[in-house]
Amino acid sequence: MTIGSSILLIAIGAILKWAVTANVKGFNIQTAGTVLFVVGLVGLVLSLIYTFYWARRDTYNETQVYRRNPPAA
Repeated sequence: MTIGSSILLIAIGAILKWAVTANVKGFNIQTAGTVLFVVGLVGLVLSLIYTFYWARRDTYNETQVYRRNPPAA
């Protein structure tokens, strides 16, 4: 899960939790919003940890050496 999809899940979950007031028989919209919100938060935390701590830390220091050909005699 990427950072963008985590933020999208958080936004959808927050809307369902706090902005939607409809009642559906057999399905609680606010509970679904809470679940999406929590899943988005967990995904965001894991994405940030992966990005900053588990990402490859060693960088390649490639030094290119250009040698000039000796002048033609």
